[in-house]
Amino acid sequence: MLTPRDSDIDALIHDLSRAELAGDAFNEYAPGEKNNAIRRENLRLYLRALAARGASALLVLEAPGYRGCRLTGVPVTSRKVLLEGIPGLNMFGRESGYQDVADPGFQRVYGEQSATILWHTLAELKALPVIWNTFPFHPHKAGQPLSNRRPRRAEMELGTFFLRRLLDLWQFEQIVAVGRVAQEALLAQGLDFQLVRHPAHGGKKDFAAGLTELFSVGA
Repeated sequence: MLTPRDSDIDALIHDLSRAELAGDAFNEYAPGEKNNAIRRENLRLYLRALAARGASALLVLEAPGYRGCRLTGVPVTSRKVLLEGIPGLNMFGRESGYQDVADPGFQRVYGEQSATILWHTLAELKALPVIWNTFPFHPHKAGQPLSNRRPRRAEMELGTFFLRRLLDLWQFEQIVAVGRVAQEALLAQGLDFQLVRHPAHGGKKDFAAGLTELFSVGA
């Protein structure tokens, strides 16, 4: 199975860092900021770990939230998940080199519901897919960095560029859209995939049931 080399991952992260966004979207990997450098390194560690472990499935969600990837740099991963780790999957934790980031105004933001639900479900299933977002940067309401909004059409198109980059680097045997935004993005690319409900807004039970149908326990 094709998995990316370290140099491929480095090139992808470099290009993510150079993306130019509107004022109501935040590039958590952009150069020139110490915390963004930490986020780039967290993402690098994450992708390299999954490549080394031969991850063969891809979960695609919507976009980073201010409680999760906006702070950690890792898709659908809160500070709580990143720092405390997921023992059932031997993922994350300070001891693995992941670093905390608490930007001014975000110091009290620690957990994220979607991240907790997602990683708890994956740990129960012993499944370790690659997780990605249709728009890999944090879209927020104008002047409100501690908020989330749905990506606009132009942002989805930019996200598609990076999704295709990932798909060119990684030969996934299974692709799963988590929620309607991801479904829309994958349909536009003509990709074969399965759909499960997003865990937010009361979708926890259906999300867990959907993943359980797709991933065998103990796989």
